[in-house]
Parts: sequence; C-alpha cells; structure tokens
Amino acid sequence: MALSNTDHPGEQSERRATDAAAQALGIALVYVPFSQSPFGSSPELDKALEAARRAQPDAMIVFPEGSTFRNRASLAQFAIAQRLPTMFGWSEYTDAGGLMSYGANQRDTYLRLAAVADKILKGARPADLPFEQPTKFELVVNTKTAQALGLKIPEPLLLRADRLVESGV
Repeated sequence: MALSNTDHPGEQSERRATDAAAQALGIALVYVPFSQSPFGSSPELDKALEAARRAQPDAMIVFPEGSTFRNRASLAQFAIAQRLPTMFGWSEYTDAGGLMSYGANQRDTYLRLAAVADKILKGARPADLPFEQPTKFELVVNTKTAQALGLKIPEPLLLRADRLVESGV
C-alpha cells in the first residue's frame, strides 16, 4: 500500500516510480491518496488511514512530504497498531518510530541549501547556479519497531544500514 498526499508537488513522479517498481516486482499496489496542505489539520489523513486499515495491506510505503512529516509519529503508531512494516523516505520518520527509511539525508540537503542561499546573498544570480541533487542517502532501521512488529531484520540489512534506531516506540 502506498500512502500519498496528492497536494505534494512531487507526488505524481513518486507514484509513477512506485507503480513501476511494484509492477516489476509483481506486487499488487493499493494506492491510498489524501489531500492536505502541510499546515492543515489531519481529517483527510485520518480518512486515508481508515481506508488503509480496511484494505488490510501487508506493508505500507509513505511518500515523504510536509503533511506526513508533521504526522510522522502518528503514522508510525498506526503502522505498529496495524502490524504493518512501513518504509519511509526520510530518517526522521524512523526516528519517530517508523520501521525503515531510505532517502536523501535531510540535514545534508539543508546544508547544501544554505550554501546556495549564501551564494545568492553574496550576489550570485540563481539562474547561473547549477542544479544540485542530493548526494548523501541513508538507510535507517528502527530495531525497536521491528521487535514490536515481531520482525527479524536480516543481519546483512542491519550491517548495511547507515544507522540503527533503538528507541521511539
């Protein structure tokens, strides 16, 4: 199951990539969309989670964006309550109790953003600056959440993880 905020600008490309990966792996993907600004209340997300609960998926992926980020702890609690292994795109979700995350290191991304802002403030024209993509990605596993879900994470995956979280549930 994929949980996705349709108001997020990157949602379409994330959904296409997720659909393609699921199809290549022979996974029947259930798409659960919701519409919510990152600063609004969460009734739409609550409805989406209820739809997810009724669908009884085997696992869940949550697309990273402002609204799911703001609700990351409740998403982790929902996943644990439903006994859903869940994958997130940023480590902050795993720090909040999510099972695993793989994605760009947000701290590194913000540092790069600050460096670009510094160049602009010193007179560089934004149009003259190169487009930058993330260069530091990280795999984070929450071992306490795995234990709460009754999952044994394979040793090779634990050894490949950039960081293990042993709290947050």
